[in-house]
Amino acid sequence: MLKRWFPMMVFAVGLLAAIFTATLPERPQFEQPDQATAALAATKAAALPASFAWADLPRPTPSAHAATLAEVLPGTRLPVARTEQDLEPVHLVAAWFGGSREGAADVSLYQADWHANASWLPAREIMTRQQAERELGRNIRKLGNPLIVTEPGRLHLFFVSVSYGGWAGSAINRSTSTDGGKFWQPSQRIVTSPFFNLSTLVRNPGTWLSDGSLGLPVYHEFVTKHGEWLRLDPEGRVLAKERMPMPRATLQPAVVALDGQRAVAALRDAGPGENQVQWSETHDAGRSWQAGSARTIPNPNSAVAMIGLRDGSLLMAGNPIGGNRNQLSLLRSTDQGSTWTLVRVVEQSPNDRDEFSYPALIQDRTGAIHLVYTWLRKGIRHARFTQAWLNNPGNPTVPAVPQ
Repeated sequence: MLKRWFPMMVFAVGLLAAIFTATLPERPQFEQPDQATAALAATKAAALPASFAWADLPRPTPSAHAATLAEVLPGTRLPVARTEQDLEPVHLVAAWFGGSREGAADVSLYQADWHANASWLPAREIMTRQQAERELGRNIRKLGNPLIVTEPGRLHLFFVSVSYGGWAGSAINRSTSTDGGKFWQPSQRIVTSPFFNLSTLVRNPGTWLSDGSLGLPVYHEFVTKHGEWLRLDPEGRVLAKERMPMPRATLQPAVVALDGQRAVAALRDAGPGENQVQWSETHDAGRSWQAGSARTIPNPNSAVAMIGLRDGSLLMAGNPIGGNRNQLSLLRSTDQGSTWTLVRVVEQSPNDRDEFSYPALIQDRTGAIHLVYTWLRKGIRHARFTQAWLNNPGNPTVPAVPQ
């Protein structure tokens, strides 16, 4: 009897397993352009002649810090590749926080726009403490760390707010714009923890996944300091949260996807003693992270930025020399982050108290590379250069100090 029914039972079990597997949600991968699109972008970037240019963003306040930079991409989201919009001029949007000093009650978030072959437009205030209180429905003591993440047809603005205490009591909030940052929707608080929703901060850009969700590197400061990885749905709801386990205190992960499954993260070293850029990796599209050995890059407990260039190399900006923030440098890796070479010193000062810090990097769709950073805590400076400039020896001449 059993022998007669056994083949039918096996068939039924197999059929049920196939149906169940087909209904399981897809495990998203990091979004990657198709090979033809990637090859064209690499060719265009390599063809740009060596060039470097400075610009200073408008300075509406005595103090400015923690700039973010993004390119406005017209069009709609595609499943994998992003559209080429060669007829549209490059449009960049920068945001930062400014006021009398970091953490002061008069600090607001500011935005400025840049179009190719033009200067930065005047800065405008996009979020005040009072506005945040109205939109979020809670007391807001201070604002900090804006981050703009771009996708075709939409910008996402994340920012940090504190209701009570210091930065360890932070929460992150999100707003969106569909008109290139002219108008921002009312902001909403992102719930990252059921227990008071405290101590989640943001600094570096996220990475899009194949299902339209966003992988966002964030960090935690309350009691322990460590990086985290949030996966958000298109409306900003948390789908998953993973810790980046490290042997030392770390902050502000900067993540670059290497392919559909692998990504690397460079983290600020907030531990005691000799500080170096800390390292983490994922081999399953962010579902888990493993600590790697620290890179041989000094890090004076200062933020780093990291992006993947069109030529396949990685580019990092940070403060790797002298144990202070008075030198901002560019480093490059051609082996997916295993080893790094110092290629340029962007700006430096003999005064240890001067500060060139908190860099943000992007490579626009023409292949030009853009760097913004805190300049002496007084303003935000913009450097624009090409891959060919990175390949040539020498450092730029520091521009005159803006009055």
